[in-house]
Amino acid sequence: MKQMHSSFELMLSSAFVAVSLGIAGLPALAQTATTAPTATTPTTSVHKPTTSNDQMVQEACQRQKARTAKLQQFGIPETFGSENPFVFDPNAPKC
Repeated sequence: MKQMHSSFELMLSSAFVAVSLGIAGLPALAQTATTAPTATTPTTSVHKPTTSNDQMVQEACQRQKARTAKLQQFGIPETFGSENPFVFDPNAPKC
């Protein structure tokens, strides 16, 4: 009788392992690479800059001056997400 109980436990645990591996394998199957690139795959990688240049610093300075002028003119402090459209002038004198 004990041997029958042990074989049932073994059968039950092996079924559980098989189902677990099957479920875990489904996302891996969805991530297989294709041999031909699709139309939605970008051909060039987009690289985010990790350093700033002079033009980026000048743009940040002009944005800050525009925010300060708005605060002084209307007395309303800037809140998160309230930034107005801004036009960067690269020919303006440096800050």
